[in-house]
Parts: sequence; C-alpha cells; structure tokens
Amino acid sequence: MRLYDTARQEVVAFEPPPLVTMYTCGITPYDSTHLGHAATYLAYDVLQRRLRDLGHRTRVVRNITDVDDPLLDKARHLGVHYLDLAAAETARFQGDMRDLAVLPAFSEPRATSAIADIRGFIGMVLDTGHAYLAGGAVYFDVSTFPRFGQVAHLDEATMLSLAAERGGNPDDPHKRQPLDFVLWQPSKEGEPAWESLWGPGRPGWHIECSTLALRELGTTVDLHGGGSDLVFPHHECEAAQSEAVTNEPFVRHWMHTAMVGLTGTKMSKSLGNLVFVSDLLKEWEAMAIRLAIVANHYRFDWDWTDALLPAAATRLDHWRAAGPGQGGLDDVRAALDDDLDTPAAVVALDAAASSGRGVGAGAALLGIDLGR
Repeated sequence: MRLYDTARQEVVAFEPPPLVTMYTCGITPYDSTHLGHAATYLAYDVLQRRLRDLGHRTRVVRNITDVDDPLLDKARHLGVHYLDLAAAETARFQGDMRDLAVLPAFSEPRATSAIADIRGFIGMVLDTGHAYLAGGAVYFDVSTFPRFGQVAHLDEATMLSLAAERGGNPDDPHKRQPLDFVLWQPSKEGEPAWESLWGPGRPGWHIECSTLALRELGTTVDLHGGGSDLVFPHHECEAAQSEAVTNEPFVRHWMHTAMVGLTGTKMSKSLGNLVFVSDLLKEWEAMAIRLAIVANHYRFDWDWTDALLPAAATRLDHWRAAGPGQGGLDDVRAALDDDLDTPAAVVALDAAASSGRGVGAGAALLGIDLGR
C-alpha cells in the first residue's frame, strides 16, 4: 500500500506492523456532523477496512474535544451547560457514524476525562525546558524545538496567518514569540476551570490530543490525521510538544483529507453553508450518502452538489441488481493500495456490475453493504 504522507510531501510506502495504531482528530461537539466530518472519517474507515482485508489488526482512537472555545461559546449563547451540549452533539455524531457504517473506534476519549494526564504532560514539557510560564498561562517555546515546521512545511508569514485564523492568537502579549502556543490557560469568567500548579484554568487545544494519543496508543502512532485544516497549527504543535517530551517520532505517517465545498464555495460555519448528515438521512438512505462521499478522492478538494445523491442512489441500485460476488474485487484492492483511490474503486465496481458480475465483496471494502 502507498499513501501520501503530509510531512514527506509525497506518496510513499505505508508498511505498518501487524497491529496498526491510528489517531484521528475527532469533533468539537458544538454542532451536528457535517459533510466535511463525514468525508474525513469515511476515508479513515475505508483505510481501516483495507488494512483488515490485508490481515492487519487496527486500533483507532478518535477523541472528543469537549472543552474548547467554540463549544464554550456556543453553550454560553444557548444558555446551557457546556457538557450537556457536548453530550447531546456527541450522541448525534455517534448516531451519524453508525448510520454511515463507520467501524467503531477502539477508544473515543473525551478531553475532560484526561485533565490529570494533561497536567502531568504539561509538567514534563516544562521540565524539559520547552515551555515557560507567563501571564498565568503555560506556553510552548517553539524556539527550543528546531523541527517546528516539519509537518506543514510553511514559511513564517503563512504560519502566523493561519495561527491567527485558527485560534492561535499570535498577538498574545505574554508570548515570547508569536508562534508559541498555549498548553494551559486561565479560564475566563463562567468557563470551566481545574486546579493546577500554575493556577486554575483549562488546557489548550493541542495538548489534549497529544496527551490522549500518547496515553491510548503509546509513544509513536503509525498513522495520524484529520482534515487538512488541522495540519497547521494543530498537528504541527502536537508533533512538537510530543517529541519534545519523548525524544521519539510522534507519528510515522501523516494523512490528511481535503476540504468539501458546496456548489463552488468552501463549506464553513461562518458562511452558514454546512450540509449536515442528520438532515440528509431524513431523505436518503445511509448507503447512498456513504457512496456519494467515497466516490471522491480523500486528498483532493471536491464539491457537494444536489446531483450527487440521486446519482449515488442510481449507482447503488445498479450494484444491488448485480448481486453478491467478487466481481472487481482485485481492481478495488489495487485502487485502494494506490493512495486510497476510491473513485477508481467505484469505477471498477461499475464495470463489474455492468458485465453482470456481483460486486458485494468489493462494495464491502468501501463500507457499502448492499443488503442494507
């Protein structure tokens, strides 16, 4: 199998051990599962299915970021407790994943379940000299970590721009350098707070995922990823703080999924143009939704349009009419081993079904159960 590695910036051999450890960044549960989420988790699901088909065991950890600015802001706006909002949206997310036939995660830990672990990890970062205290917060000092930038490979101006856009707050006056990032921060009035050696507060975003990945999967993870919008700053910062403590590679292979747009415009919360899986499920069967998504390559931006679901439903009927069988299976396997080329796999199954061969086994590798 060959997969694109974000850090190496090329398609390379992916040769994991018999037990493949994978960490995928989960949701911040303040809203429903949208198509961007679904595309990401379906890509890792198809990868997991092919790895199992190859004889590997897989151990996937997918966290729940249940204490972070967007969740706290939404809970405040709604006038509800942040954990009540998190619980409701997490349940909806998990229901969407079950409906889309995503394999269950080995573990789905919540950030708030790991506060003690997070405090201990921050203490280790401080002990190694890679962090400092200022203004009641603890910051990672990027100047102490020469490999900072190893994942995203961006120039400083671009990193500063993305940090400002994605919650990095480069203008924080307490930082020694604008790209330093917070490990522990004082809580604002009305926000949750936990006691620590550095004063009451709450963890930064990046430290949560490092702590959970190391706790659940060990020092080095075989494959780690999420949406491409997480490459910087989130995954860059994860790698830096993790390796600063362990002195070992944090991730062997970085895999990121592309962005999903809506009829030519990037989907985003701010534009209000998100398409939610729960809404689609009211009108379309789950297998058609899954097929409409996996017919697109995980690594290239694509657009959701009104035409995709009718086309997927027609394709699904075509495959079902062909019945069970192993038609196209070798071609599906070859396509998935070529940088998880699900569009090529779909074309192979179309051809097999058109020639009268059953395609149940190949469809199952894509997570499509023709019996549902």
